[in-house]
Amino acid sequence: MGGRYTSDKVREPLKEAIEKHIIEYGANAFYVGYRGNFDRMCIGVLRELREKNHSIILYIVEPYALTKPKIEAPQGFTLFYPEIEHVPLPYAIVSSNRYMVQYCEYLIICPSAVGNSRKIVEFAQRREKQGLIKITLL
Repeated sequence: MGGRYTSDKVREPLKEAIEKHIIEYGANAFYVGYRGNFDRMCIGVLRELREKNHSIILYIVEPYALTKPKIEAPQGFTLFYPEIEHVPLPYAIVSSNRYMVQYCEYLIICPSAVGNSRKIVEFAQRREKQGLIKITLL
């Protein structure tokens, strides 16, 4: 997870973090959004790494399943719809992020200075203290 306006300078640390998750943690499924610069970097890095490791499974998280026209997943990615149908449209991304933090084992996050990312990080950190998730902050 990361901000819409995340700097391209994060790309190399992001790639290193993803590689670490694959090698050290055995991660093979990655869920990423598609709206911001951080998401675009993730998509690019994951495509690159998938060329070397075909066992990686890639998902695009679509929080607007019932309210917006269906998007097309980038090549090599499958659409994933978090179970948030009851959430009003303005809260879909925030609810989707919380859903992903609740159900993932590992989280790579680059919080932004604006938006809801601070609350998501705090929520993830509480879950990490309980041993429910492993967080990598960029």
